[in-house]
Parts: sequence; structure tokens; C-alpha cells
Amino acid sequence: MSSFGPTVRAVRARAVIVPRQRPMRTAVGVIPTAPLVLIDVETSGGIPGSAYIFTYTEAALKPTLALVETIGAEIIGQSAAPLERLRAFDMRFRLLGTEGLVGMAIAGFDMALWDALGRAVGKSVAELLGAEAKPIRAYDSFGVIDPRAEEAELRRSLDRGFRGIKMKIGGGDVAADIEAVRALRAIVGPDIQVMVDYNQSLDAPEACARLARLRDFDLHWVEEPVRAEDLAGHARVRAEAGVKVQTGESWWFPADCARAIAAGASDFAMLDVMKIGGISGWLRAAALAEAANLPVSSHAFIEASAHAMAATPTAHWIEYLDNAGPILKAPLEVVDGTITPSGPGLGMTWDEKAVARYAA
Repeated sequence: MSSFGPTVRAVRARAVIVPRQRPMRTAVGVIPTAPLVLIDVETSGGIPGSAYIFTYTEAALKPTLALVETIGAEIIGQSAAPLERLRAFDMRFRLLGTEGLVGMAIAGFDMALWDALGRAVGKSVAELLGAEAKPIRAYDSFGVIDPRAEEAELRRSLDRGFRGIKMKIGGGDVAADIEAVRALRAIVGPDIQVMVDYNQSLDAPEACARLARLRDFDLHWVEEPVRAEDLAGHARVRAEAGVKVQTGESWWFPADCARAIAAGASDFAMLDVMKIGGISGWLRAAALAEAANLPVSSHAFIEASAHAMAATPTAHWIEYLDNAGPILKAPLEVVDGTITPSGPGLGMTWDEKAVARYAA
């Protein structure tokens, strides 16, 4: 047992399937619900810490839950210091590797431990990191939609103050992409930033051909036009398509961020707190992005991401994609198109009645 500070005394994991207000249609499939694994740790001081991870598909809930429970049993009695646990996890899984479900579990525990540290001192994680819990500019994130059919929903987003709207495309041919983007731009006007996301559905030649026909719509960025691991493909699209490229949500830990920067794969860095290594991994990746002068945006996980973005030197946009709101007592609110990190810790308290209602 560690003699330095609080230790992990207990771990609890639960699986829930949370309904979505808007089912997320992408070019590669539909995500109708938010399958989540909830992680709760209790420290030796009696202070709890909570976080969640998102498995994308319900098929991954059971193995992810089992993995979290197994890893959780192993860290009981260990230091509740996030950086120490991250180092230990790196050694523990060096031979297996830390991508996939292992990486998700590691990040979940990192976030939960940061939450516990914040609660212990009555401060937000943003404040623990030396930042202010300040409003962060957000964009509203849509799936594949027909903008004309969804015009009322888009206008509700504008009424909430969002100055950026993202829409997924790529489910049809280039004519469908053009029509969707033209319709969206006509609805939101010239002063709202428009982003599009292909969800890795194209190869580099096709991406270059399609994006050449979308240049005139003043796109703020085009997200993951090719497979996430195709760094050369992303670099080619950047060089030839004439639009700015966004990628990063599929980077596993800061090492992937470094490789993408070296390859010139993106004009931005979109960090996913669950894949980049939790709050601890995020801080290291954000430092790499700052050195490369890359603006950093977040992917999902609005609660934890808000704290990480507050401490990010090149913070750009936070993605508003609310997966956990229906199971929280106080979901994060959008105020004039911004999100402000709340505390103490990560500012999350489960609504236990809702958790029971959506239990998997």
C-alpha cells in the first residue's frame, strides 16, 4: 500500500444504455444510443471519484465492463495519484498494448481519479490544472441530416448561441454532399462556422475530388476524410484539396498525436479524452499541439473535456455532443454557445434513478 497520499479503497463499474435525443447517423453506420460504462472509485479518505467511457456499440459493453472491473480490483490499495497510475498502467499493458478497450479503461480511471482529487479539495479539475473554469466556445454536432427537413432543429441551435455547426456527410455520392452543405450554409448564413465530418469513409483520391467541389462553401474544417490511421492520406488531402483538415479523435495516447504531427496529417488536433489517455494524456498531447501551433478541439465527453480545454493553450472549439446528460443530476448547460466546466472535480453526480432506469 502506498504511503503517499490517498489510496484507492474501492472500485465500482456499471453499464448503462442511454437514449439519444438525436440518433447519430454517420457515413459508416448509425449510433442510436449511448452505451456507457460508469466508473466510481472511492479513496481512503472516503472521497469518491466518477467518470464514464463510451463504447459506441452495445456489443462492447459487457467486455468493457469486465475489463474495468478486473483492472479496478488490481489498483485497490494503490496510490490515487493519476500520473502514477498512468505510469503503472503503461508497464502493466506494455506487451499487450494500450489501444482499444484497455486504453478506454485506463482513461476512465484517470478521469475518475482526477475527479476524486478535485472533490477532496473542493476545486474543479480545471482549477487543479492551474486554469480558470471559464466559458469555452462550443459547436453543435449533428449526424447525417437533411438540413431542410431539420431546419427547425438547426435554428434551435442558433438560438442557443452556437456559432459553429457540424454535420456528417459521405453517406451518398458527391452530389448529395454538395446539396447537404449548400442547404446547411443557406440556413445558417455566412457568419456561422460550418464543419463537415466524413467519418473515415473515403480514400485520399476520392476525398480530394469531393472536397475540390466543396471549397466554395467556406468550410471551417473537413473531419477525418480518410481512415484515421492513414496519416499520409490525410497529409495528401491537406496538400491537394484546398480545405483545412481536422483529425485526432482516434489518436491513442500522446504518441499517436506526435506521429500525426510529424506526418503533417492535420491543420488542427481533435483530442478524445477517452482515447488520448484521460486528463493526464490530454495534457501531454496538448503540449505537443502547442509546440506545433495546432488549435485543439475536443471530441465528445463534454464534462471532462471542458476542464481539459480550459487548461489547453491552443484551445479552439469544444464539441457539444451530450452522451451522459440524461443520467446526471446537473447536466452541463449551454449558455450563449459556450460550455463552462463545473466542479468540484469534474462536476458530475449520477442521477441514480436514471442510472437504474437505463441499466444494461
